Amino acid sequence: MPNELASRLEPIVAAAVTTAGFDLDSLEVQQAGRRQLVKVVVDSDDGVGLDEVAEVSRTVSAALDENEHVLASAYTLEVTSPGLDRPLTQQRHWRRARFRLVKITPVEGAAYLGRVGHAGEKSARVLVDGRIKDVSYQSVAKAVVEVEFKQPPAEELKTLTEDGAAEDDKDKKEESK
Repeated sequence: MPNELASRLEPIVAAAVTTAGFDLDSLEVQQAGRRQLVKVVVDSDDGVGLDEVAEVSRTVSAALDENEHVLASAYTLEVTSPGLDRPLTQQRHWRRARFRLVKITPVEGAAYLGRVGHAGEKSARVLVDGRIKDVSYQSVAKAVVEVEFKQPPAEELKTLTEDGAAEDDKDKKEESK
């Protein structure tokens, strides 16, 4: 029932989150005693602050109240942003991880660390051991941002910035065709 309920709630919650200017990253509904626990994870290219989480919470709560017939019971709403341990599973996740160090576990082969550059439609450019590598999203079993306690090396950022500018120019040429 909760999964079916989440499917029915998703368009309602997604519209409210989009109205607030964010992306719905995930929606989960669980039974919690007599209440439903509605967990909403939101994200944006600029990140999500506490004030913004509160704003989204009010917007989603109003939307759920307007559609109370879908829930048909009391609920507890939990709105949050994704944690650092959220796997990079979509192109927008890779785009938002630009210049971050990521541990990539390929479908085949050993895991490795790389710094994310341009995130295209089907793959991301990643700097691995000083070399740019195209990593197809389909070839990745898991990718997670690594926590860094110091600034990334300037040379790595320069390499990725130059490569990203070239990729952006390439994307613009393809769009104009």
